[in-house]
Amino acid sequence: MAEFIRARSAEQKEQRLDQIKDAVRRQFATRPYHEITLTTIADELGWSRANLYKYVCTKEEVFLLLTADELDAYFDALLAALPEGCGLAPDVIAEVWAGIANAHQEYFRLGDLLSTIIETNVSVERLADFKGAYYDRVADMRERLPQILDMAPERVEPLLLAIYYHAVGFVSACWKNPLVAEALEAIGHERPQLDFRAEMRDFIGMCLSHYAR
Repeated sequence: MAEFIRARSAEQKEQRLDQIKDAVRRQFATRPYHEITLTTIADELGWSRANLYKYVCTKEEVFLLLTADELDAYFDALLAALPEGCGLAPDVIAEVWAGIANAHQEYFRLGDLLSTIIETNVSVERLADFKGAYYDRVADMRERLPQILDMAPERVEPLLLAIYYHAVGFVSACWKNPLVAEALEAIGHERPQLDFRAEMRDFIGMCLSHYAR
């Protein structure tokens, strides 16, 4: 095990958290959530669990930090692709938005765990930071969307939530769970081929029609 040197400055602590998040991101790409533990994280980093505890108390805290990163990336992409005065028609906006959702499937995959698992085992302080960041991004979209669509500001958050929860449910259906594949094979049922981007494009288009004035 490499010698562990405790971070002292705020910058060093952020670097340690980035290392932790990178380790969890790699593990989450190849194994289910329940197989990831503080022990597997510490082992990959070459740290002891005691050293890992200096930065996070639960694996859910790490997943909350990952979700915050993915949230920022998703909304940054939306705001960049839908600038003020872009003049895009609703069907084009739906196509663009679906492409962004497709490129940020990890945000929605984490969302499948967020309210039922991740948010149940983190500190109030970390959760408050996360919620504050989320509502800041909602405010950004509440300002932006009425500038490019005929939409009242109070309709923006319901639109965002509708798209989010549909994407969370659909990305789970698209994710290849080997146990599900084995179970379907056992009953002789072929797994349906799902197109996440196309489904999201159609759903977002429907939502834009509904939530616009």
